[in-house]
Amino acid sequence: MAPLHTVHLLPLLDEKLLTLLRSLKPEDWERPTLAPAWRVRDVALHLLDGNLRTLSMLRDGYFGQAPASGSYADVVTFLNQLNADWVAAGQRLSPAVITWLLALSGPEYNQYLASLDPQAPAVFSVAWAGEEQSANWFHTAREYTEKWHHQQQIRQAVGQEAALLTAELYYPFLDTCLRALPHHYRNTEAGEGATVLITVTGEGGGHWQLRRLSQAWKLEAPGNAQPPTTHITLAGAVAWRLFTNSLPRTLAESHVHTSGEARLAEPLFSLLTVMA
Repeated sequence: MAPLHTVHLLPLLDEKLLTLLRSLKPEDWERPTLAPAWRVRDVALHLLDGNLRTLSMLRDGYFGQAPASGSYADVVTFLNQLNADWVAAGQRLSPAVITWLLALSGPEYNQYLASLDPQAPAVFSVAWAGEEQSANWFHTAREYTEKWHHQQQIRQAVGQEAALLTAELYYPFLDTCLRALPHHYRNTEAGEGATVLITVTGEGGGHWQLRRLSQAWKLEAPGNAQPPTTHITLAGAVAWRLFTNSLPRTLAESHVHTSGEARLAEPLFSLLTVMA
């Protein structure tokens, strides 16, 4: 599929985040979120860390600590510890200071990503899509999904989810996440030409199709020539939770409808587009 460009959406996402945070009451900052053990304030702190860490590492070339190795497991362990350390240190910051620092760092972060050549190699690959080397456009799209879903965790906690479920903002999130499908289905056998059509409902949803070709799966625009081998319909309101490890299988099943060959729908329930 063609590259997906999201860098122009980051300032809008920040604007919506700041408007939301400035509207919260003190008790809202203490509400639990879908992120395990994190309150609203902790997720906001994590978003701030993302801004500052990107500027330090990628813009300024200062990487500080490093994981024990480049293996996926070691990187995940390393990132989890970094996240926990940052959130613990941030408990001394007030909501007003957290919001101020997000407003201060966001434009610098966005300006840096906008300065990158979209087709040039990124410093970090998009590992959850199975890539060992990614282009900057995909790295930026991955950053967009991080910012989108963490803001949505805050919004879910305070009952203001609708603002990010628009075609302008939600479709790019979904389109980025679903680019992990060929890698995620790599061990799923099917006959040559078999297709899996994924439909996400709602204003920001859409249609994506996987096709089995030459012992691999390819993501492509849906065709109308023949019915898909498997058709999966997923409720748009919760699709983001399924892809970010915050919708248990038992709950997900009530939001998914499958027709055709059911076994080809199974991998979608474990699709993971975050480092975990």
